[in-house]
Amino acid sequence: MSKANFSAFVAGAAAVSTVREEAGQTSGGPALAGLPRWDLSDLYDSPDSPALTTDLDQADTDAQDFARVWQGRLASLKGDELAQAIAEYQRIDEVLGRAGSYAQLLFAANTSDSGVGRFAQSINERLTAISTHLLFFTLEINRIPDEVLSTQMQDPALAHWAPFLRDLRVFRPYQLSDEVEAVLHEKSVTGAAAWNRLFDETMADMRVRLGGEDVTLGNALDVMSSPDRTRREAAAHAIGDVLGRNVKLFSLITNTLAKDKGIVDGLRHYPRPTSARNCANMVEDEVVDALVQAVTEAYPRLSHRYYALKAKWLGLEKLEYWDRNAPLTTQDEPLIPWREATGQVMAAYEGFDPRMGEVARQFFDHAWIDAPPVPGKASGAFAHPTVPSAHPYLLLNYRGRTRDVMTLAHELGHGVHQVLAGAQGYLMSNTPLTLAETASVFGEMLTFRALLDAQTDPARRRLMLAAKVEDMLNTVVRQIAFYRFETLVHDERRSGELLPARIGEIWRQTQVESLGPAFNFTPDYDAYWTYIPHFIHSPFYVYAYAFGDCLVNALYGVFRSGHPGFQDKYLDMLRAGGTRRHRELLAPFGLDAADPGFWQKGLDVVAGFIDELERV
Repeated sequence: MSKANFSAFVAGAAAVSTVREEAGQTSGGPALAGLPRWDLSDLYDSPDSPALTTDLDQADTDAQDFARVWQGRLASLKGDELAQAIAEYQRIDEVLGRAGSYAQLLFAANTSDSGVGRFAQSINERLTAISTHLLFFTLEINRIPDEVLSTQMQDPALAHWAPFLRDLRVFRPYQLSDEVEAVLHEKSVTGAAAWNRLFDETMADMRVRLGGEDVTLGNALDVMSSPDRTRREAAAHAIGDVLGRNVKLFSLITNTLAKDKGIVDGLRHYPRPTSARNCANMVEDEVVDALVQAVTEAYPRLSHRYYALKAKWLGLEKLEYWDRNAPLTTQDEPLIPWREATGQVMAAYEGFDPRMGEVARQFFDHAWIDAPPVPGKASGAFAHPTVPSAHPYLLLNYRGRTRDVMTLAHELGHGVHQVLAGAQGYLMSNTPLTLAETASVFGEMLTFRALLDAQTDPARRRLMLAAKVEDMLNTVVRQIAFYRFETLVHDERRSGELLPARIGEIWRQTQVESLGPAFNFTPDYDAYWTYIPHFIHSPFYVYAYAFGDCLVNALYGVFRSGHPGFQDKYLDMLRAGGTRRHRELLAPFGLDAADPGFWQKGLDVVAGFIDELERV
């Protein structure tokens, strides 16, 4: 099962009705009225849907039949026969992916309902059990000798699956025996997936005491962007208090998952904790190292320099950690109604290319977006591709800020990418994380540039430019600091369990390095690592944001230079899905991520914005 078993979003039944009832509770009044809710009936009508039961029962039968027909025969097959087997494997796997996606999205809409959690676990266990029958297939493909597979690949039918086979065989050196792989697969529901679920449910239930009322962690974090410094400080300490009181639990989760990963990595003989993620991203360790080195070396000219400017603008000798996202004006930012936000984003997408706007329009014309920030809903935002036979869905927590408009533009880029790549089929539509951020960051940049170019007020332009710099620093500098934190934690975990205080020390170390001397950190900040979900669900995922942002900065520079046929090449890149690697995708634009100077091009864009701000 290639995509179905995402424990981060596994879900259950009661979510739809509960969340619909809570939709009116969103703050913001009339300006935020009419926020859309998604309709998951394109996947299944309900958790009790007969179609869901039938699909799972049939997939179970088909998976067992598939194993009986094909197991032990793959190396002896002709090319067209192996192609037939892969096509059948994809068909069954997509059924599992549909069921898993439905469960994941329901859970994202309401993570705090115990009934939802129970349904989620049952779906996850069922999918794991069914996919166990399919597990042999990819393992056996990887045992086909190179010379045999080369002969099979001469058949055009199998040549179609070349990208799938190429990416699968990246893991060949790290593959274990079928018996061990089966045990690891079946135990996943009581291992990492269970700890992921515990993290999600704990976070969903967490409440922060602010202004005499208990609010969700997401709403409390939102207050740390308030123009009122007193409110920001109160929220910061209240969050730190709640996270600090739960730090032992989160340390246990982190230590357990790091140890679990270390055991599996050791069995597979991955050279270092990040190697499995790099293999999944189809990017060489050396390329990631070059990115991390380029960003860390750029800390002084990027984040250190910008935050020193920000301290001066705010009239402060030192910034406290709760000043990091402070707006540069004491005026409350006017709320942007949903209709206005969608108009701004769509104008940018359609202005780039009407074909891209046509794809994007579908998300608003149909119920493919869930926007209100309601209790029990997963925090943050994401775009879920589901399966090519359906369509993606977007989850947002829209509060009417300019940053929320940028988030809409970002997630819509993911959605457009996923729609266009869907033509590659379930096994080859999914892009590595390093490339998955390309369309999202590009869409965000298109929207920002359109809004900036339309802005004639110099003061407002300065504020917009500063906000963009902060977003870019959060995407590049902050994410690489996260990556450094994870690397240090996983490396040290090899020698034994880390106490909460030690994890807090590593967190503070990486934050001081990245944010620079303009900041002061109080002890309660040492627990802030606990709420970052990527550390739990997707170890080392975070560098993909920096990879994507730097890549898009370089790509956008090519676009602005008037590169001939850029739109056609760009859409072709998105349609390619996972069939091409980063070198192949970037070559038409004259770019190469393996070139040491490549990352500097992206970082120079951020530095250029800061240069402009210094001149204001």
